[in-house]
Amino acid sequence: MSQPGVQPFPRLPSGDARPFRASWQARLLALLVAAYAFYALGQLDFSHERFIRGLDNGARFLARMFPPSYKNWDQLLTGFVESMEIAVLATFFGVLLSLPIAVLGARNLMPGWATWPARLIVTLCRAFNPVIVAIVFIKAVGFGALAGVLALIVASVGFVGKLFMEAIEEISMKQIEAVRATGAPFMSVVAYGVLPQVIARLVGFCTYQLDANLRNSTMVGIVGAGGIGGVLFAAFQRFEYDFVLAILITIIAVVLLGELASNYVKRIFHV
Repeated sequence: MSQPGVQPFPRLPSGDARPFRASWQARLLALLVAAYAFYALGQLDFSHERFIRGLDNGARFLARMFPPSYKNWDQLLTGFVESMEIAVLATFFGVLLSLPIAVLGARNLMPGWATWPARLIVTLCRAFNPVIVAIVFIKAVGFGALAGVLALIVASVGFVGKLFMEAIEEISMKQIEAVRATGAPFMSVVAYGVLPQVIARLVGFCTYQLDANLRNSTMVGIVGAGGIGGVLFAAFQRFEYDFVLAILITIIAVVLLGELASNYVKRIFHV
């Protein structure tokens, strides 16, 4: 018995009516996905025996990694410093390039003839993995940190440019119209009407991209684009698995420190 003034809970429909009932199209799609998954397993030569053998090989490989060895700490330090330099430079120049591209790509600020080239640039920057871009720059400028910086700049433009572009398109137009009503030029509209509304999100994007570039500098280094990834690949080639573990522990520690630093920066800007 319900109390006066209290609405009773609505009853579910009786009979065969069920909430979230899947349509025949959804069931067919799930069946096709499951069938393709089993087909892909057969095409990739996956077997239970191979999986068990892989676990045994992996256990022996891990046993050779312990305990970690820091005997080549000078190489580790050099690679770490270079990775940090690559990440900071790539983030700095990537964000500088992303800001004008994002403004040009915002459909609430610019006409169509300006937005589609900017969006095309962002799409092209996001189309390829940083490792593939690093290989292209290695062919262009040679091995070393410069190729890594250029590759991660492209990745930064693809990520920060897209998110910043979407953030601009979500702002309130009232503040922009108020600045325009004063007769201010376009750059003043951006500085006083756009940036104050998106600055907190921009700081969040930049700190995340710095963290991502720090991790990606390891990957691009494996293909010869500088950083601690090159030291890691060389250690694998020399079968120094205890030094490999030391490098992996250092990478994890650096990523954790980067996360703590990004959280501190966000608190400063109240993000």
